[in-house]
Amino acid sequence: MEMPEPTTDMWLDIAEEFYRKTDFPNCVGAIDGKHIRCINPRQGGSNFFNYKKFFSIVLMAVVDANLRFIAIDVGAYGSEGDSTVFRDSPLGRKLYSGQLNLPPPQLLPNTDENPQPFVMVGDEAFKISTNLLRPYPSRGLDPCKRVFNYRLTRCRRTVECAFGLLANKWRIFHTPILVQPDFIDEIVKACCILHNFVRKRDGINYEESDTCTLVDCDEVGQCPRGHGLQIRDYFANYFMGPGAVPFQAQYMY
Repeated sequence: MEMPEPTTDMWLDIAEEFYRKTDFPNCVGAIDGKHIRCINPRQGGSNFFNYKKFFSIVLMAVVDANLRFIAIDVGAYGSEGDSTVFRDSPLGRKLYSGQLNLPPPQLLPNTDENPQPFVMVGDEAFKISTNLLRPYPSRGLDPCKRVFNYRLTRCRRTVECAFGLLANKWRIFHTPILVQPDFIDEIVKACCILHNFVRKRDGINYEESDTCTLVDCDEVGQCPRGHGLQIRDYFANYFMGPGAVPFQAQYMY
């Protein structure tokens, strides 16, 4: 199977690879949504019309450090936001309810106390929680928060690179898909499975992700409260201490 349901051991392997390639510990996936262009559907057309002013469905995906899809959800209306799509997806419901079979909290490298949970990383569109981290709001960032935003975005860009590779390999995504949405769902699922097969067959060349633009880390809007805020603060302080890397210094000022 090219997209099996992850087990606890698989999550540990994914986290190890993320740390090796992005220096972000305890990360089990990067999450984002991609709008898939479609024609104006026969029914419910307004639901498919998104803020980018075209008709679409949403591909919500979690990606590993090798740019392979761990889990996908396809078919949400283009008018819905990423946070809503993820929250209502089977993966999102399991994540927010603590039923995703993630490993128990684990010490971060070079620490000997305060084990931290395994997390996914997303952009400002997603709701922060115990197992999902997003950037700090953009206003009034101190060096610690700026570094955290950089480190998180460096890890999160894997999902953007995976979307780029998917579209470049299967060029059907470069124009509106000329079938009705229900059939588009099957096309997108097939392409994601083929993407994983090709990545496995051809081997992994992580340098592909280095060609992706490192997008702005800034966030707007209000930050939700909860345990996720404490976890984010711990990671931020960790990245300024035992988890620091030399190349982050340029993002401190």
